[in-house]
Amino acid sequence: MEKKLTVDVCLSPYLYPVHHRDDTIVVVIDILRATSAMCTAFHYGVDKMIPVATVEEATEYKNQGFMVGAERNGVALDGFDFGNSPFSYMTDKIKGQTIVISTTNGTQAIEAAKDAYQVVIGAFTNISALCDYLIAQNRSVLLLCSGWKNRFNWEDSMFAGAVTNRLLKAGMHKTGDASLAMAFLYDQSQKNQIKFLRNSSHAERLASLGLKKDIKYCFQLDQTSIIPVLKGKYLVKLS
Repeated sequence: MEKKLTVDVCLSPYLYPVHHRDDTIVVVIDILRATSAMCTAFHYGVDKMIPVATVEEATEYKNQGFMVGAERNGVALDGFDFGNSPFSYMTDKIKGQTIVISTTNGTQAIEAAKDAYQVVIGAFTNISALCDYLIAQNRSVLLLCSGWKNRFNWEDSMFAGAVTNRLLKAGMHKTGDASLAMAFLYDQSQKNQIKFLRNSSHAERLASLGLKKDIKYCFQLDQTSIIPVLKGKYLVKLS
């Protein structure tokens, strides 16, 4: 009998244990801005990234001489090389480097899912390459939204809905109401996407920090065909 391939959505890292399956590809999503920044870093030539959950871990790597990006509450932390703005990784100095990164939400989601069958990084900036890859794997998919401090957020859910729609059109099946709801919400948002984005809590938070340029960039489609994938403790470019 043909294997039934499913797509499911987990709305927060806190809920990940409920959704975990040993045979599923997990897509970690943190649109504003960690996964968008990771995709950008690989597009600009970084060799590896080491995601860590805590500032203390990031500091240890910094003391060992690594280049480190660290952010909390939308603000780059003093004493580190980067925050989590995609624009900070648009530089030749990262080519061939191993960079450590710790963020408020995205690296927490990676930590939660690190024992999954496979963990890949998703963003609007690599959405077509990501979906093509997922469709080709003949394996079920879990879309893990990083959210905001373990709470639901709009932009990650919007991306989960966009991917769900593409995978359903390719013949996969939804699992549970979260994937159905996110696909519906994404469809509805297309009628007035700017209004939805403007009113989302994290977009408002970043806009108040003067980061509207980041918001605009993070919703641009297909800026790269690179898909970062977790191998041990490293994120590397999927070959």
